[in-house]
Amino acid sequence: MCAPPSSRAQGFAREVDAPGKLELRVKNRTGRVTVVADDAQKNVSISATSAAGLPVGEREVRVSSGAGGVQIEVEREGAGRAAAGGRKVTLSPAQVERERIDLTVRVPSRARVFVETEAGAVDVLGNVADATVKTDTGTIRADVPLDALRYSFRWTLSRPRFFSEVELPKVKSKRGGSYEIAGRFGDKEAKEDARVRLDLETARGVVLFGVKDEAEVPADLRERPLTEAARAIIRSGDAELIDTIRKVAPRLVGEYAETLPQHAGSPTFSSRANPFDVKTPAGASLARVQARVTDHNGRAISGLTAKDFTVVEDGAERPVRDVQPTSAPFNLILLLDVSGSVEERIDFIRKAALSFLNTAGPQDRIAIISFRDDVQLVSDFTTDRHLLTERIKDIQAGGATALYDALGYSLVDTLKPLRGERTGIVILSDGDDNRSFLSFPSILDTVYETGAIIYPLYLPSGLIPAGSAPASEAALDPTRSRFLELTSRADEEGRKLAEVSGGTYYPITRLEQLQKAYDDVAAQLRTAYTVTYEAGGGSRRDSRVRVRVSREGASVRLSPAVGVAQATSNPTAAP
Repeated sequence: MCAPPSSRAQGFAREVDAPGKLELRVKNRTGRVTVVADDAQKNVSISATSAAGLPVGEREVRVSSGAGGVQIEVEREGAGRAAAGGRKVTLSPAQVERERIDLTVRVPSRARVFVETEAGAVDVLGNVADATVKTDTGTIRADVPLDALRYSFRWTLSRPRFFSEVELPKVKSKRGGSYEIAGRFGDKEAKEDARVRLDLETARGVVLFGVKDEAEVPADLRERPLTEAARAIIRSGDAELIDTIRKVAPRLVGEYAETLPQHAGSPTFSSRANPFDVKTPAGASLARVQARVTDHNGRAISGLTAKDFTVVEDGAERPVRDVQPTSAPFNLILLLDVSGSVEERIDFIRKAALSFLNTAGPQDRIAIISFRDDVQLVSDFTTDRHLLTERIKDIQAGGATALYDALGYSLVDTLKPLRGERTGIVILSDGDDNRSFLSFPSILDTVYETGAIIYPLYLPSGLIPAGSAPASEAALDPTRSRFLELTSRADEEGRKLAEVSGGTYYPITRLEQLQKAYDDVAAQLRTAYTVTYEAGGGSRRDSRVRVRVSREGASVRLSPAVGVAQATSNPTAAP
C-alpha cells in the first residue's frame, strides 16, 4: 500500500510497501532518475524535486503499485504538448529546465528495475537483480556488484561514448549502424539470487560504468587518435595518468604501449614513489619545501635564517637542516592556451607571452608550450630571450582546449629531468577544458608530487576579442556578460591548482591586470626560502607540513614538500 505523500518545501516524498520480489518501472521524460538498491531499505522510498523550484505533487509524480510491482510516471501536466490534440512537441532548453523534475527512488536489494528517460541522466547504484535502462541523449551511470554480472551496453544512433573503471571488451558494430559492448564479470555459475544483469541502451548518450565520482570523467569521450601529449604521458610511465587515458581509449592505449620498450623503472613521477625516501649518509630522510614569507602588508621578509624557522610535520616538530634564500634562477614553463576560443586574437597571446619574457629574471630558464587539441613545444628551457621571442612569433591558434593534457604533459615530460629543482608553471588560459584525455582530479596528485608551483592566470575568452568592457554594458546584455566571466568550474579549478601547488590564482577581469599578475609572480619567485628538514620515518606524500617563522605578523605559504635528490653532510643552497 501507499503512504500519503508529504511535502518538503517544493518537493514530493512517498513511501510504498515493497513486495518480496520487487519490479520497479519508471518513466521520466524531462528529468533525471536515480535508483539506489540498499540492503537496509525495506520499502520503496520516492522523492522528487523541481529543478526550477516549482511545486511537485501527485499530478506530476503518478505512483501505482500492485502485483509485485511499482510504477512511477513523472511529467508536469501539459508539458511538451501542443495547445490542442495532445501531440508531443519538442521542448526548448528553457522549457526543459522549467518542466524538469528529478526523481530519486530507494529500493531493497535485488529489485528488478526498468527506467526510461529522454534527455535525463539515469543512475543505477547498488545490488539490483536486473536493470534495464533506455535513454535518448541522457547519460547512464551504473555501479553494481561485479561478482556475477552479465551486461550489454548499446548505442543505437551514434558511435559509443563510455568511461569504465574496469576494462571492457572491444566495441562491436551491429546491424542498422548500432554498436554494442557486451560481456560478463565474475562467476558464470553463480546461483540465480546472486546474479546481476545490466541492459543499457541509449541513442546518443554516454555510459559510465563503475564510476564513483563523475568529476573523474574527461569532457570528451569520443574515440580519437592519441595526441602527442597523451603519448608522452604513456611513455613517462605515470601509472595513474595512463590508467585515466586507458579508460577513455583502451584499444589505442594498448596498441601504443605494445610499441614501447619495457619501462626501465628509473626514478620518475610515474611510480608514485614516496618522495621522502632519499636518505642522508646518517640514515635520515630529507625533504624540502619552498616557503614564501610576507608581513601583514604582503611585503616580503628578507634576512631570515634557519633559527627563524620551525617545521611541524604531522603534528611533530622536525629538525631544520638548512634554510637558503631562493635567489637561484627558476625553471619556468609558460603554458599558453591557443585554442579556438582565442583564435581571433592570437596577436594578444603573442604579446602576452613577450610581456612575460620581459618580466622574468634574465637568468630564469623558460620553456614555452602552447596547447589546443594537442601540445606544441614552442621552446625547451633556455635563457636565450631572442630565441624565445622568435619562437613566439610562430605560435598558431585554433582547435579545442586540452588544458589538463597540456598540464600533465608539462609535469611528467618537460619537468621530468628537473625534479628537485625550483620549477613553476604559469598558465594563460580561460580554464575551460573540453578535449583532454585526462580529468582534472587525475592530475592533482601529480601536481602535488612534482613540487612545481603553479600560477593559473585565467581570463574569460570574451576579454580577448572584446577588451575590457564597462560593467554597465555587460548588465545590458546578460548573454554577452556570460562570455566576460570565468565559468564557475574554471574558477574553482584555478584556485585548487594554486592551493595544491603553493602558487597563486589570478582571475583576470580586466586586461590591465595581466601585467600586474606577471609582476606579482616574478616578485613571489624572488621572495621565497628553500627549507630543508629531516622528515619523519613515516613521511608520505600526504604528510601535513606546517612552517612557522619567529617574526610577529609573518605569514608563510608553502609549495608541496619533495624529497631531496642528493644529501650531503654540509647542506648547500637549493639548486
